[in-house]
Amino acid sequence: MELCSCDTFVALPPATVGNRIIFGKNSDRLCDEVQEVVYFPAAVHDNLGERLKCTYIEIDQVPETHAVVLSRPAWLWGAEMGANEHGVCIGNEAVWGRVEVCNEEALLGMDLVRLGLERADTAEKALDVIVDLLEKYGQGGNCTEGEMLFSYHNSFLIADRQEAWVLETAGKYWAAEKVQDGVRNISNQLSITTKIDREHPDMRNYAKQKGWWDGKKEFDFAAAYSYLDTAKMMTSSGRYCEGYKLLNKHKGSITFETMMEILRDKPSGINMEGEFLTTASMASVLPQDSNLPCIHFFTATPDPERSIFKPFIFVPHISQLLDTSSPTFELEDPVKKKQHFKIKPDRRHPLYQKHQQAFEVLDNNKGKAKSMLDNMRKMEKGLFKEMESILQNKHLDVDKIVNLFPQCAKDEIRIYMSNISSQ
Repeated sequence: MELCSCDTFVALPPATVGNRIIFGKNSDRLCDEVQEVVYFPAAVHDNLGERLKCTYIEIDQVPETHAVVLSRPAWLWGAEMGANEHGVCIGNEAVWGRVEVCNEEALLGMDLVRLGLERADTAEKALDVIVDLLEKYGQGGNCTEGEMLFSYHNSFLIADRQEAWVLETAGKYWAAEKVQDGVRNISNQLSITTKIDREHPDMRNYAKQKGWWDGKKEFDFAAAYSYLDTAKMMTSSGRYCEGYKLLNKHKGSITFETMMEILRDKPSGINMEGEFLTTASMASVLPQDSNLPCIHFFTATPDPERSIFKPFIFVPHISQLLDTSSPTFELEDPVKKKQHFKIKPDRRHPLYQKHQQAFEVLDNNKGKAKSMLDNMRKMEKGLFKEMESILQNKHLDVDKIVNLFPQCAKDEIRIYMSNISSQ
């Protein structure tokens, strides 16, 4: 199942520079799936009798939800990754194990990502939100819009300005590990072993009943609930191991640019190519100093090596992210029907379209392609310098920040258009 997953990373002091927490994630999905970057403001929900429509099912609404920025497959309600106004970031991974995956429609792991971000102002509270919803509604349903039926359980990496949590699930059972320093990553396998800081109350009993644990030796969540030999986990050639090596290679000097280099790494398989590829990427810098803003970078396009990481900062009255928002099909959205996989509408947003067109044109012209990539890197380096200045000088021009991400998307489109028109 290694082809069907993603990678999520976190680095905390002293592994990072400048007393910051750095979060990163690649979303590896089917190669023709469009991922959009969208913003939803904070909201008050007075009519609590009204149900919240997630991807497949409806659940109870809460009185208030936080502002969120999400990178998500454009056909569904939830998100692969995202952040909220309080500096909480979440990414999820597909995992499989001994507990059978349920194809019945319930909450997708991606729904749980968005719900955690909308309803929690710290990483641990987001964990609480997710496990409570998991207990109440369960997880399940097809995770693709196409004809392929694809379901899985989920693991989550949740970070805020102070700490991170790894939450891994097997059906309704779960274990969580607190991360307070150093580096941690998750991929497409259960990775929590004997360091378990919180857990489902019946998780050990269930493993014992099924004969997965003898009740005597030290409990190992990954060993019990998956088929892994956890002693070999860090010596295999899989992406989990490769990601861990890359984090450790830079330990002590990790910046948001380092995280982006890891997300762009092709030899390790972290930047995927093929039927499943890296369809979108995210990197966030979360300063432990609450006077400084958190900055979240998104590509909104496939292959981070051929994309620009564009910054987003939460401020009031943010402009809508029109160039990275996909067309909606509200009246006849196929996902709302049981047979949603029969039809696949064109969900490409403006940035995705121009990115695709430019590289289609330039794939046969290596000189032009290099020139365009050089212009993209130049734009990106300028943005990085600007964001570092904000983090160093604590000065935020709010009037400019409300349009920061939309303006970056427009500037990126201009680079693509100039190369398309010059052919």
